[in-house]
Amino acid sequence: MMNKQFIAGIKAGSSIAIGYFPIALTFGLLAKTVGLSIIEATAMSLFVYAGAAQYMSLSLLAKAVDPVLIVLSTFIVNIRHFLMTASLNEKMQPAPKWVKSIYAFGITDESFSVLATSKNDKISTAYAFGVTFISYSSWVTFTAVGHIIGANLPTFLKTAMSIALYAMFIGLLVPSMRGNRKVVMLASIAAMLHCLLYAIGIETGWSILISTLSSAILVEIVYANRRKSDEQLFVKEEES
Repeated sequence: MMNKQFIAGIKAGSSIAIGYFPIALTFGLLAKTVGLSIIEATAMSLFVYAGAAQYMSLSLLAKAVDPVLIVLSTFIVNIRHFLMTASLNEKMQPAPKWVKSIYAFGITDESFSVLATSKNDKISTAYAFGVTFISYSSWVTFTAVGHIIGANLPTFLKTAMSIALYAMFIGLLVPSMRGNRKVVMLASIAAMLHCLLYAIGIETGWSILISTLSSAILVEIVYANRRKSDEQLFVKEEES
């Protein structure tokens, strides 16, 4: 039964593995252009395993930002994983904490979506391992493949690929901004704060960290006040 559940998880996660192919390949290629060795690039995918955070780390590494700031920035970008795994825990079958901690490491936005939308009332541990295993394997493997490809590119193409790093960020940001005012506000405020902090001489890593946190807090305050005003208005209408 466990093997069947594991295989079912692999099948469910195969679409994620296919989707990771071009992204992980590009990451490995860009990691090579930034100056990471194949061991360093693959180790980042092995131990960090977070697409957007890894791309962000590459840009910070290229600017020789303090490693502590890179770790803090990565933590902030990935803090949503606490919420995802806490939510998913309610749907998982009982298992020892150390077992849950293993497959929780493999939870990404995509694997969370697959597991959270499962038709089963309770998701088995074997099924979760199947989904996360195939996704994780794809990401790590194609990171290494991308680095190998990058090593064989002509020098002028390696230099040009640095632009692709920024293009990737734009590609990640723009779709999420469509029809979502909150994301637009978050991105706009963070960008303006970063430019301001950078202009006054704040180090790149610190300016990104401060602008990201400040933007998130400010936007959340705005939306919290808006929700409170809407609730008060609703109560007044009910009373009248």
